[in-house]
Amino acid sequence: MRTLAITQNITVDGAVEMITDWFDPQGQAREDMSDVLEESHRQDDRADALLLGRRTFEDFRGYWPLQTEDPTGITAYLDRVAKYVVSGTLTDPGWQNSTVLKGDPVEEVRRLKAEEGGKDIVVTGSITLAHTLIAAGLVDEYRLFVYPTVQGRGKGLFPDGYEVPRLRLLESRAFRSGITLQRYAPA
Repeated sequence: MRTLAITQNITVDGAVEMITDWFDPQGQAREDMSDVLEESHRQDDRADALLLGRRTFEDFRGYWPLQTEDPTGITAYLDRVAKYVVSGTLTDPGWQNSTVLKGDPVEEVRRLKAEEGGKDIVVTGSITLAHTLIAAGLVDEYRLFVYPTVQGRGKGLFPDGYEVPRLRLLESRAFRSGITLQRYAPA
């Protein structure tokens, strides 16, 4: 069975919704982010599927394919990875290697996870979809890039009222920028 990993950029106070400018997808211009980018590419090498909700997919599609001189390599990765977008309204994804999943997201993700021989499936952004997958117990790993900032508001990673009695720490790592990676799995 394939691993479903939620990879999120998150503030110290737990916000994943970017209301202020704490996150820059092409690297914080004032910071050396090379070690964070290296870790991101290491994770990308372990994945062959990106799972997104419609709004995040449309945000990605409207930004990344236009980055023709992207020194980060993120555009190249997003162009080649299999992208699955959960949507009841989108008909034509309009981006190479993209597939629209129109059915029940829980059943669609169960089917993807059951595919033999695949690598990790990664969900990023897509907080409504992430909440659905978390509540359904489908998440195998949480990969949290914690930014040293407090936003004071915004949607969090876990649905309101959802409780996880204990997570198992897989890795904790600090980067030069002050960002940390915290990897957890359900206990």
